[in-house]
Amino acid sequence: MENDPNKTENQTEQEVTVGNFCPEDADGIVRLFRSVYGENYPIRLFYDPAAIIAANKDGRYYSIVARSPSGEVIGVTHLFPSAPNPSLYEAGVGLVLKEYRNLGVNGRVLRFLYEEFVPQNPHIEEVFGEAVCNHIFQQKVLPVHKFVTTALEVALMPAEAYSKEKSATGRVATLDAFRSYHSRPHRIYLPAAYEGPLRWIYAQLDDTRQIDLSSTDVPNTLNSKGNPAVFEFAQVARMAVHEIGNDFNAFFSDFEARSLAQNAVVLQAWVNLTTPWVGKAVDILRDRGYFFGGALPRWFGGDGFLMQKLLCPPDFDSIQLVSDFAKKLLSVVKEDWQRANSSGISASELLI
Repeated sequence: MENDPNKTENQTEQEVTVGNFCPEDADGIVRLFRSVYGENYPIRLFYDPAAIIAANKDGRYYSIVARSPSGEVIGVTHLFPSAPNPSLYEAGVGLVLKEYRNLGVNGRVLRFLYEEFVPQNPHIEEVFGEAVCNHIFQQKVLPVHKFVTTALEVALMPAEAYSKEKSATGRVATLDAFRSYHSRPHRIYLPAAYEGPLRWIYAQLDDTRQIDLSSTDVPNTLNSKGNPAVFEFAQVARMAVHEIGNDFNAFFSDFEARSLAQNAVVLQAWVNLTTPWVGKAVDILRDRGYFFGGALPRWFGGDGFLMQKLLCPPDFDSIQLVSDFAKKLLSVVKEDWQRANSSGISASELLI
């Protein structure tokens, strides 16, 4: 349905309804994805109405839907579990029909999600989002809904994901921001190499941590354990490290070799800051060419720490940021990337 250009923003907002997903919305969500992304969106579930219904029924996705007066789906966003902590949910996969943009629709959807839906679902203790940095629109919403920026993922998404709207010329970075709905005080250990920037980040959070410095050696009896994941379309490989053992260097060497074989160009490590010897793992990752990403509140139940390595150009100049905090975070990330790549050894050689 075409939007009437003579209507005011307030009129359009009043006529649009926002609410929880209903099974009859599934076909409209598919049409919306095709309108915005063509056939190129990498999560294929959003092209299958039956799969969308099933995912909402079993909690793999919660769809928040905006509808026109005739019932047409004109906007949607989603909440879904994607971190090791089942009580931490990611907000994302949001889009609005082109004719309804800049008319307050996305703001209505996000207000419903963050101020109504999440508080009514106490099993959701914290929410995070990845705000893309090829434009600033998503970033402007973060402080409105009490999100705190804690990490920057460099070159996360390929330009192909934005090909239909031609909004990116290279790989796209994202800002990670978190909002806590239920406080869970706990102790964390900061790696000595990053004590300064991590304390600076933690000073922004409004829930409590006891912060110590990681100085403990890895117990000889432990073996490393983790869950790897490779996202082939994005060429991203991630390792959630659940146990840091004395075999950590070999453990990561194996992960990197398998990731390279699957054509990954972005490698990420999530390590657990509640582990007293996490600093030893971070030192090994630094030696392997990884650089600072940032804090991941409640990632494992307790906090996580993101480190990353690139086998592609970072294109820092294309990263668009709004807040002074995010700009300083970028400078921290960029400086550490330069440190990781100053040895004269290429990132691909560091995989060996």
